[in-house]
Amino acid sequence: MRVVIVEDNRTNLEVLTQLVRRMPAIAVEGFTEGASALADAQRHACDLMIIDNVMPGMSGLELVEAVRTLPSHRHVPIVMITADADRLTRLAAINAGATDFLAKPVDPIELRSRLTNLLSLRSAQNQLEDRAVHLEAEVDRATAHLQQREEDMIYRLARAIEVRDHETGDHVERVARVAGILATTMGFDADFVRTLWLAAPLHDVGKIGVSDAILNKPGRLEGAEFERMRMHPMIGAEILADGDSDMLRMAEQIARCHHEKWDGSGYPHGLAGAQIPIAARITAVADVLDALCSPRSYKPAWPASEARDEILRGSGTHFDPACVSALNQAWAEIAPIYTSRFDAVDAA
Repeated sequence: MRVVIVEDNRTNLEVLTQLVRRMPAIAVEGFTEGASALADAQRHACDLMIIDNVMPGMSGLELVEAVRTLPSHRHVPIVMITADADRLTRLAAINAGATDFLAKPVDPIELRSRLTNLLSLRSAQNQLEDRAVHLEAEVDRATAHLQQREEDMIYRLARAIEVRDHETGDHVERVARVAGILATTMGFDADFVRTLWLAAPLHDVGKIGVSDAILNKPGRLEGAEFERMRMHPMIGAEILADGDSDMLRMAEQIARCHHEKWDGSGYPHGLAGAQIPIAARITAVADVLDALCSPRSYKPAWPASEARDEILRGSGTHFDPACVSALNQAWAEIAPIYTSRFDAVDAA
């Protein structure tokens, strides 16, 4: 353990250093002025400090106050050596952060006893700190594992829906990716972006309640078929309702509201503007972009640039203008998502 001694009298410093070095497993560093000791404390941690009260320049009291501002020395035991037994002097030292006192001239037996006790305390503190660091690392690993399992579960559920809708391919993964880019461009923090990235793939989970005949009909839906398809947002919201995590609550909002429109003409509730949760507004842009760029039984895939232009035309009516603006700003990052799928992508 490292002990630092600060004593302006070189003879006294040498005596104290020799006394402390006789203790087992101790490394000692000595300084004759407070400023040098403070500079050392700023660079190196220690386990105990012995500081003379009366020194030229920076006093012992000032040094204790300065050392206590350093995070590495916040809990380091500090022994103040003083020839002044005055109560006010000792109270001032305690208020500054001193742990214990030794009177001049220092008694070697008392010095050893006090230092042994304080170093035992410091050793216990170090062990607790090491244990805390270890536990924090364990918690981080466990959290990362849970997050990975959560991601895996979500994508498996989303892909289970895709299996029933054979033409969508990797639709949910692309929607999640584009939604994350839009949210980042709009200035949302990393926690929101990650939650959206996890929740967006569940936007069409309500399709589990729609028959295969409707989902895979080779042509446009009509009448009762269309009305049944329009029920999937509510079915999805019911599936995801009452979740106790931020991700599930956001997923419920997205499932319920990703077909709402900015001007209030969407479904299922006819919400308008800011009444539509922002996560659903972002996902709506990502969902429509990918739907336009993907081949379906009733249409070929659109070139990405034409899909983007269509969304730009829907700004303020179908889509939140802020989300559309983000799409335009981030187009150079979004367009390559579709480049590998369609040669007609225009990233300009």
